[in-house]
Amino acid sequence: MKPVPAHLGSVLMLGVVSQLAQVVMLRELLMVFHGNELSIGIILAAWLIWVGVGTGVGTVLAERSERILALLALNAVVLLPVLASSVLASRALRGIFEVVPGAYLALTDIVLGSLLLLLPVGVLLGMQFVLLAKLWRLHDRNDDTLGAGKTYIGEALGNIIGGMAFSLLLVHYLNAFEVVVLAGLLVVLAVLWAGRRTTGMGAPLARTGRLALLGVLFVGILGFGALPILNDYGHRVQWRSIAPEHELLEVRQSRHGNISIARRDDQLSFYRSGHLMFAAAGPDAASAHFEEQEAAVFAHFGLTQHPYPKRVLLIGGGLRGTLGEILKHPVDRVDYVELDEVLTEAARHYLGTATLAALASPRVHLIHRDGRLFLKESRAQWDVILVDVPDPATAVLNRFYTTEFFAEARARLADGGLLVVNSVSTPGLRGRTVANRNATVRHTLARHFEQMLVVGDHSLIYLASDSPDAISAAPERLIERYRAREVRSQAFSPGHFALLLEPGQLARVNWVLRHHGRDPEAHRTGPPSPPLRLTAPLKPTVDDLESVNEHLFINSDFRPVGYFHTLMFWGDLTGSRTAEQLGRLLDVRPGWIALPAVLVLGLIALLRLTRQGRARAPDRQLAVGLAVFTTGLSTMAMQVALLFAFQSLYGFVYEMLGLIVAIFMAGLAGGTALTQARVRLRASLGLLAGVQGAIALFALLIALLLPLTAQLPSANAVFVCFAALTFIGGVLNGVDFPLTAAAFSAANQRPERSAGMVYGIELFGACTGAALASVLIAPILGIVACFLLAAIVNGTALVALMIARR
Repeated sequence: MKPVPAHLGSVLMLGVVSQLAQVVMLRELLMVFHGNELSIGIILAAWLIWVGVGTGVGTVLAERSERILALLALNAVVLLPVLASSVLASRALRGIFEVVPGAYLALTDIVLGSLLLLLPVGVLLGMQFVLLAKLWRLHDRNDDTLGAGKTYIGEALGNIIGGMAFSLLLVHYLNAFEVVVLAGLLVVLAVLWAGRRTTGMGAPLARTGRLALLGVLFVGILGFGALPILNDYGHRVQWRSIAPEHELLEVRQSRHGNISIARRDDQLSFYRSGHLMFAAAGPDAASAHFEEQEAAVFAHFGLTQHPYPKRVLLIGGGLRGTLGEILKHPVDRVDYVELDEVLTEAARHYLGTATLAALASPRVHLIHRDGRLFLKESRAQWDVILVDVPDPATAVLNRFYTTEFFAEARARLADGGLLVVNSVSTPGLRGRTVANRNATVRHTLARHFEQMLVVGDHSLIYLASDSPDAISAAPERLIERYRAREVRSQAFSPGHFALLLEPGQLARVNWVLRHHGRDPEAHRTGPPSPPLRLTAPLKPTVDDLESVNEHLFINSDFRPVGYFHTLMFWGDLTGSRTAEQLGRLLDVRPGWIALPAVLVLGLIALLRLTRQGRARAPDRQLAVGLAVFTTGLSTMAMQVALLFAFQSLYGFVYEMLGLIVAIFMAGLAGGTALTQARVRLRASLGLLAGVQGAIALFALLIALLLPLTAQLPSANAVFVCFAALTFIGGVLNGVDFPLTAAAFSAANQRPERSAGMVYGIELFGACTGAALASVLIAPILGIVACFLLAAIVNGTALVALMIARR
């Protein structure tokens, strides 16, 4: 039995620290970017770019030096303080941009900020891979790329360990600084252990290197107890750029994101991952605030539309006052679903007595669960379902505004039941982006409900039902019900009915939302001008209306365009460049991918024709490089798309992120190990072409099957399905690495350069795939289009390899 290599711990720790640092920085930057998942691909792309650059630096160092252990020691000594500094810098990142408090950063700011912040960590980790690959080659005493393959497997196993540890343990007990410092200390320990062995590993680790490692280890352990203080300081630095006029009261860590509570005068604001969830008056407030008035209007308009509301479902909003207003009606039971138990428990310490009394009411059944999953798996029937969640400014929130969710809600309504949804607006729906978003909500609802009425001004309330007489626009009827129930509210009066149901305003809002989104250029030109004389808002739609532009005005789980419109709307409201930059992406067409594919294939064919038997084969190297690039692009695009789809259906992406990546890495490690153990002719272009074809077919299969996952009956079934798809994607990616590394090495006989080139090119492909999938393809062309892209690019690589092989 061969002895365990002394550097195996360093290889595993490379995977562990890479996984932990990536997940921590992703969560920290999402806080800076207001929880906006559109930035996930940009963050991952920036990470992959710098890791790829790091492999290039590592390749140069590995080819010019035999002091690999000394280079690893220096890397580890620098890495630990860089990790901690990067977390702190992420919390100060927003302050370097000229953006007003509360405004979203523009796409260019997100790109620049991610690139600046992730540069040092990414380069250091990329260097480690090539250095460890050479260390393994020296240990095995060979001149091929098997050492790189073993390093690739070991890193993947470390990623699995790191992902599992974060999702199941670390996220619940340690703050961000403690996680990254712990990871950095483990890297230092692993290099110290590797330095104990000197034979077969190049030049030994000098005494100076050991002392430096011991010094960093000592300082890290000694200062570990002070990290909570640093964490608190970092949050306060960050808060000064998010809401400088607010006092940060508390930050709690949740599996769904960081919960922040801030106060301004007697108003309390509650944030999750930098995104405002709700605001409410504090316990000492003398009168109801604007936010409580909005909650009261939402609750009373919804409840008075139903003649006898006995069973009510409230998804979100209870902590801002909606729950207490509902209980003022003669309801028998309120099922209140709130996602985050940490948010509820934190709010109990700050909210007024009325909200606390509502939570303690025997008529209230508080359920801490994802509202979407609860509704899907429940078999109960409700008279009124109120969805009081923030606007769909993130993919998580967009799940409550999609056609799939509205279908699920309709199935759970009793006869004569009513669905009530709200969203932010502007007076008279003036503005292109606000009309785009709110028309999208209206048209998506209309797919499932015959009767609809939209009420409001600064905030719109959407009332939807299938019963002909369930919705009324007559204020007298609603006032009569309100008074008959003897409702008393400081934040609402019967006069609100007459004010918000004023015929002219009501007809205009409903006419605009009904007509906007039917012209192919509606998203650019804005809503049409209504006629001077308008029909009643509840009359059936006229027959001569054009059909709705589904591509841009029907919001679904697999094409979350409502989320995209909301980002543009908030960009307009806050004066940032977001709306302008995102608007340009709407002009992208799927057919544009044909041009680069044709150009690359034409170049490879030209190189093949001009080769004429020469030893050097640039067409083969280009074809292999294309295969590496497309494998990275397609697997990352599919991974991002699976994350988006998983989040739409399951809802727990923040908690499960580490676990999902661990599953992918398990497949990757298995695929690489299987190929190295079973495949002898690893430099075969025919075999590599077969792998490209398999990836393309796999992507097409997912594109066909993915929409069916929305019909799965339980959350566990959804998770098993996505875990299986993720694992298979990892296997295919893992099979590809040793084949392409061997093909490169056969051409240039330089194992370190081959390993570094393959790893770097794959990372650049993954970077491209992450950015395209999250920023452009998933929200605009649809999640399924990400898999079609993967199939096309890998099909292109297959053809390229067959041309070069002939």
